[in-house]
Amino acid sequence: MGEDAALIDRFLEMMAAERGASRNTLLAYRADLMGAAEIVGGLTGATKDGIAGLASAWAELAASSVARKASALRAFYGFLEEEGLRGDNPATALPRPATRRPLPKILSTGEVDSLFVLIAEKLAVAHPAPLDLRLSALIELLYGSGLRATELVSLPRRALAADRPFLILKGKGARERLVPISDRARAAVAAWLPHVPVESPWLFPSGKSHVSRIRLYQMVKALAAAAGIAPERVSPHVLRHAFATHLLEGGADLRALQSMLGHADIGTTQIYTHVDSRRLVELVNSRHPLASMTHRRVDGDVSSP
Repeated sequence: MGEDAALIDRFLEMMAAERGASRNTLLAYRADLMGAAEIVGGLTGATKDGIAGLASAWAELAASSVARKASALRAFYGFLEEEGLRGDNPATALPRPATRRPLPKILSTGEVDSLFVLIAEKLAVAHPAPLDLRLSALIELLYGSGLRATELVSLPRRALAADRPFLILKGKGARERLVPISDRARAAVAAWLPHVPVESPWLFPSGKSHVSRIRLYQMVKALAAAAGIAPERVSPHVLRHAFATHLLEGGADLRALQSMLGHADIGTTQIYTHVDSRRLVELVNSRHPLASMTHRRVDGDVSSP
């Protein structure tokens, strides 16, 4: 159980830093994971059949409780995959009770603009501070490319090539994906790069390693507070959601968005379509062939000519 406890601690640290998970959520996830570990005799080496057996142990629980426990295990094994500690996710064998999936937290384009206005003010001096240049590069990449926090902080020093407007990343499950990088983000990285020690293997070094997820989380929160946005509404993951939401609002194709975000299942990407409902209604009212046809009353009924 000692190995399980250490990995669960690392997983919950990621959930706090990347997802902005609340204290109650973290406590619930810890209880769910430790409880599952006791039933199957340890999570680290558990097989798919062993994890599937949890469904029987949870048979008397409410669907919402089963959904939460299964979600905790899927996220935990997804984290182990991403960290290279497991090559599979045995929690895919768990049931998926029919529950309403929570909608992602989002920021308006105006709120995101306020973050970049503040960064621009910090850089509008003769000699910008290196840490402000680093912040600019981090936020440009985070919002401009929809990178996961782990992917962002662990970028290699030469991840961005001057003649290549994209990154090739290896994400969850060792799946590679191509991520377009905007001209703004490339310019921000170019401005930061001279401050990166030549011997550093990381684009965002810190001590003997790279900037941690928690430090990125703290920087994003501090920037939000300085921009007048409630810090609890903003996290690296919320900016990833904003990237997806605003691209979809701008007309992005759902399949292209799935590829950029690195989602294995398009069902995960479809959660963002809720924000586009108003725009779709407006499109139907303004672009549909019937929109230009006038209506007239015939015997008290409304009909088209």
